[in-house]
Amino acid sequence: MAQAGNSELVDSFEQFFRNYYDSEIKQLAQQYPNEQRSLHINWQDLYRFDPDLADDFIAQPEQLQRYAEEALRLYDLPIDVSLGQAHVRIRNLPETESPEIREIRARDMNSLVQVHGIVRKATDVRPKIEEAAFECQLCGTLSRIPQSSGDFQEPHECQGCERQGPFRVNFDQSEFIDSQKLRVQESPEGLRGGETPQALDINIEDDITGEVTPGDHVSAIGVLRLEQQGDQQDKSPVFDFYMEGISVEVDEEQFEDMNITGEDKEEIVRLSGSDGLYEKMVASIAPSIYGYDQEKLSMILQLFSGVTKQLPDGSRIRGDLHMLLIGDPGTGKSQMLAYIENIAPRAVYTSGKGSSSAGLTAAAVRDDFGDGQQWSLEAGALVLADRGIAAIDELDKMRPEDRSAMHEALEQQKISVSKAGINATLKSRCSLLGAANPKYGRFDQYEPISEQIDLEPALISRFDLIFTVTDTPDEEKDRNLAEHIITTNYAGELTTQREEMPSMDVSQSEIDEMTEQVDPEIDAELLRKYIAYAKQNCHPRMTEEAREAIRDFYVDLRAKGTDDDAPVPVTARKLEALVRLSEASARVRLSDTVERDDAERVIEIVRSCLQDIGVDPETGEFDADIVEAGTSKSQRDRIKNLKQLIGDIEEEYDDGAPVDIVLERAEEIGMDHSKAEHEIDKLKQKGEVYEPSTDSLRTT
Repeated sequence: MAQAGNSELVDSFEQFFRNYYDSEIKQLAQQYPNEQRSLHINWQDLYRFDPDLADDFIAQPEQLQRYAEEALRLYDLPIDVSLGQAHVRIRNLPETESPEIREIRARDMNSLVQVHGIVRKATDVRPKIEEAAFECQLCGTLSRIPQSSGDFQEPHECQGCERQGPFRVNFDQSEFIDSQKLRVQESPEGLRGGETPQALDINIEDDITGEVTPGDHVSAIGVLRLEQQGDQQDKSPVFDFYMEGISVEVDEEQFEDMNITGEDKEEIVRLSGSDGLYEKMVASIAPSIYGYDQEKLSMILQLFSGVTKQLPDGSRIRGDLHMLLIGDPGTGKSQMLAYIENIAPRAVYTSGKGSSSAGLTAAAVRDDFGDGQQWSLEAGALVLADRGIAAIDELDKMRPEDRSAMHEALEQQKISVSKAGINATLKSRCSLLGAANPKYGRFDQYEPISEQIDLEPALISRFDLIFTVTDTPDEEKDRNLAEHIITTNYAGELTTQREEMPSMDVSQSEIDEMTEQVDPEIDAELLRKYIAYAKQNCHPRMTEEAREAIRDFYVDLRAKGTDDDAPVPVTARKLEALVRLSEASARVRLSDTVERDDAERVIEIVRSCLQDIGVDPETGEFDADIVEAGTSKSQRDRIKNLKQLIGDIEEEYDDGAPVDIVLERAEEIGMDHSKAEHEIDKLKQKGEVYEPSTDSLRTT
């Protein structure tokens, strides 16, 4: 561009600022340089003013940024302020200039692009030298050398005495600027089919540093640059991309990759008013798995989730639902989890055996990211699933200390990290869908279910719904299941034959007829958009009838625990679960109010869950402590009675209480022989009872 053209461009920018950004520039002048050092301009405004200028900005960002900043310096201001170091930062580029990180190619080099992603790592904000002032130690002459992004440049010889040093950097005379490096990884909702997410490093400077933390969803605009791979000795012909960031903004939008068109909206609204909506939804979840209607309905409610409430005092009530499937092997739990991962607008799937607590929460990593070896935080699965669903399979195979890392994420929905001198709190506003096997691999129908769940009570009590999936033979059910599985496979065989063996005469109508039985009612892509749309636009509130139904159910259940020695049937946690579930049920219909039907639908689900896991099998009563504390009231009473019994017998004998006498007396007071033995073993393990000699007991 010729010099004449340059001044014209500066004039164009000045005119543009006068038309569109006059008040913003005056505000900048008042707050410059301490509070504000940048003018943010919208690319769409520039395009409206002059389409050619806007297109040039994308093609030659560096030069045009210089002219824009020059125009800002020359701008007539009512107050006497020089905007000498102010930046012009562009935002909101058109869709065509927003490639996925994996789609960036050589042709994008040196042009302006916008990328969306999640911050995986961020270095600390550090000063970077822009112009170094070197002082000759022999004659004291100062020479200034601008520093580019490459190696640190030193002067070859002193301009005063012409000797080659030694030199010392004079920090007072040098110019520094804040700098930070981010690593942005593709958002999980953009990935389909198990692709490894790719990342891009972004260098940012001055006033936009220190604004984002790992786990934030951001959109970054900048110029793509290249740096050579390899080291000084053997340089590689292959180069890496990095971005010089112009602006970085945190995306508050939850599902930025979901492209919901007007047609989609019409289809969604039409669906929401159709008859049998809940049945259609249930039929769209893992149709290749037979049955489990209640579990599938709960998964639908979990995908829609309740409403997160911010209270005036600053506290927050979570709206996300947590759900646990505990069941026999071969009942399709993992397949349901995988399906949910595929359908949720944002989901992260991980398997217990291969996950550590650092992989779930956040890892402190020491590597060469940034300059030199330093510690930085890497977001784990529960952070990456923020505002989505984390599906964790094989919970029971994890080490207990790794599982305990999830407690805070489930209830407080944040993760506190104190590692390697880094103290940080990361957001993890996700729903957890867990799957586990019982303690011995399969449920024993003669043992109480609660004793066969090998997870800590503290973790289990944080789940809103716990389903037990048992696999018991039943002729009619088994016949239907066999028919379903064989049909599913047959439909798959026909499709494969048609694709792989064209010579076989398989007609499309035959395939359609078979696949109709195993097709989801609602297409997976539409369902994802439906969920995203509902979560963005529906925030239902409860009607008086719904509130009354939930209140009555809770109070009635609690009333059973008012007798002196009755167990506590349920805790307030269940009440919150009911509220969240009924809000989710209203969201499925895109309704703004929670009706009585919603409340009754979820009361049914909660009642059946409690029936499975919250009932003490000995007394047949609801007992919250089975889940909350891990021991039922009848078990606690038994332990107390036994301990007292051992103490009483111990006084009668010198060597301690003989085991057979203890068991005899226990039977007299109506305690089962095998249960008494079991409890004695437990007391021994806990160290409350010991054996001074064989077959005799003493209390500690």
